Amino acid sequence: MAQDNVTLKKILPPLAVIAALVAFWWIVVVQTESAIFPTPWQVLTGALELAQDGTLWEHIAASLFRVGTGFGLAVLLAIPLGLWMGWVGGAYRTLNPIFQMLRPISPIAWIPLAILWFGVGDVSPIFLIFISSVFPMIVQTTSGVHTIERRYLRAAANFGVSRAVLFRRVVIPAVLPEIIVGMRIGIGVAWLVVVAAEMIALRSGLGYLIMDSRNAGNRYDLVIASMIIIGLIGLLLDGFTRLLERLKTVRWRYVR
Repeated sequence: MAQDNVTLKKILPPLAVIAALVAFWWIVVVQTESAIFPTPWQVLTGALELAQDGTLWEHIAASLFRVGTGFGLAVLLAIPLGLWMGWVGGAYRTLNPIFQMLRPISPIAWIPLAILWFGVGDVSPIFLIFISSVFPMIVQTTSGVHTIERRYLRAAANFGVSRAVLFRRVVIPAVLPEIIVGMRIGIGVAWLVVVAAEMIALRSGLGYLIMDSRNAGNRYDLVIASMIIIGLIGLLLDGFTRLLERLKTVRWRYVR
């Protein structure tokens, strides 16, 4: 019973805020008698229309495929590279200036080059997602290694623990919480970038759906529906990433 009360206290406030925003939106549209901007009900019916004919699911699947592929490739590179840079001083001094120079460049700025190199297709947005998510994870992983308490490393060395065992049994478990933070940042940026890329270079995905709905008779009900769906999927992606915090090797960081 107590657990149910705690759950309700967490859920009810955001639901109340959402309900208030939807009510305010509905009232403003009705009062202004807007002929273009849709009411929440029109947005809902538009989303159901797309869901029933299967169009919505095709666009969602296309976006998720691109994000999953690009983000997965970024994870495979960023985590080992970040661990190496954090553990080996020479690697950090050599590579960190390059990454710090590339990291501030907006992923959107890479769109013309992506189209030039890879053409109009799935490879271009996958490349953009990779570029946008790999740098946050490298930086966060490297930072995680650098912030490990040195006394723990010295204590292990005093007991004759080899560097390989020290790295595997101490460094990696200690840096896992920082890796998860980097993954949360990376997946959020990746989801933003795929929508922007689909608006420009593709004919599928939620970003394309927004532009196509705008151009095909000013279907702003579908535009708003797509925006809401993008936000909900982004929330779910972040939630799935946060599930990693429940792993036994990570949970120590989040004990309150």
